This record gives sequence, structure tokens and C-alpha cells, in this order.
Amino acid sequence: MAPDRAIAAQARPEQEFFCFRAADLRLAVPSENVLEVIRTGLLTPLPRTPSFLLGVTGHRGEVIPVMDLLRFLGKGEARVGPRTRLFIGTSGNYRVGVVADAVLGLRRIPVADILPPPLGGDAAAEHLIGVAEGLIPNESIALLHFTKLLQSARQRAVLR
Repeated sequence: MAPDRAIAAQARPEQEFFCFRAADLRLAVPSENVLEVIRTGLLTPLPRTPSFLLGVTGHRGEVIPVMDLLRFLGKGEARVGPRTRLFIGTSGNYRVGVVADAVLGLRRIPVADILPPPLGGDAAAEHLIGVAEGLIPNESIALLHFTKLLQSARQRAVLR
């Protein structure tokens, strides 16, 4: 990095987010929570699990639960098809495949430009870090607190 850019980056810290689309929602998670993006493979449904868990899939010798973020957030239901992708999300020792209709890529967002989550929002708002405007023209992206979201999903799955 050029010295001028290094100084500018220190003066205006940024955070990198993995951006994706689920139905009409534009969402992002911190890039450190994403290992990779894969095609949706064979899903094996599991009995007596919450509706947001679509089942499990094999990935690199590991069995990974697959999560429908739309159902979890109460925003609809994912439609898994040939163009559907999963991103392998991680937090601590936990890994999960998350359904994404489209991958929008990595974006660096200045921390100062992250707007707070909307007040009085729905249940989904409790899992937001904030909102970013202008990354995609005329659209905002909801920035998810992936670690908190994964903890909440695990609690809901266990309490069932």
C-alpha cells in the first residue's frame, strides 16, 4: 500500500463485508465470517428441526447445516434452484451454509458511513450491525451481525 493510502486508511477505518442477495433483500456479513461460496449440493432434510434449517450438506468431508436466512429473519422463504449458491459462514467453531440467490461480492465500507439499525424495526433488526447506503446505486444493504445471528439460530434450534 502506498504511504498516502496507508495514512488515509488509518484516518478513515474501513470494514470489509461479503454482500449477497436473498430474494429482494440486499444483505452483507463481515468478510471474516465467510470461508467460501459453493454451489448448492444435495440437501438432506432433518426431522424435527426449525423451518429455517433446510437440512445438511456435505462439504470437504464435513456435514454442515444449511440455513434459510429469509425464514430465520421472517422475510419469506428461499427458493433453492440450480443458480442458488451457499456461502459457508463461520463463527468460532461453528460452520453453516447460508442460502444466497446471488453473490454481490466484497465491499469495503468506511466505518463512519455505517448507519445505525432502524429503530422500532422487526425481529430482523436485532441481528443488524447497521445499514450501508450507496454501495449499490439507489439501494441500501443490511449489515448482519453474523456471530449474534448464528448464536440465536443455534439457541432456536436447541430449544425446539
